[in-house]
Amino acid sequence: MPFDLVVELENEPGALADIAKAISDAGVNLAAATCLAADASVELHILVPHAEAARHALAISHVGVTREREVVVVEVQDRPGVLADLTRQVAKAGINLDLVYIATRDRIVFGSQDLDGLKAALGQT
Repeated sequence: MPFDLVVELENEPGALADIAKAISDAGVNLAAATCLAADASVELHILVPHAEAARHALAISHVGVTREREVVVVEVQDRPGVLADLTRQVAKAGINLDLVYIATRDRIVFGSQDLDGLKAALGQT
């Protein structure tokens, strides 16, 4: 079950490196990451297969997870239009997306408040 974990950090050199090291030292593989900076702070989203292990590794490093949730990860073929096709399916099902990013190995991560509807729209039930 994939989880999107959010960590809020100070926007300073080495902050992301410290997080990546803590998670890798715990043997947890980062399947994706995206970072959004707003001046002095950064919101880091990381995709992990096991939230508990990553959360524990971060806690040992004195870093807290501010939010976490299950997300839907879809394996795709890397080609033009694939994101348009999938988001059209989601829209036709009346699902509002509030998170989208690309993961390793040609996968797209989707988040919605209506997780069950999102799974159904993307054939992930």
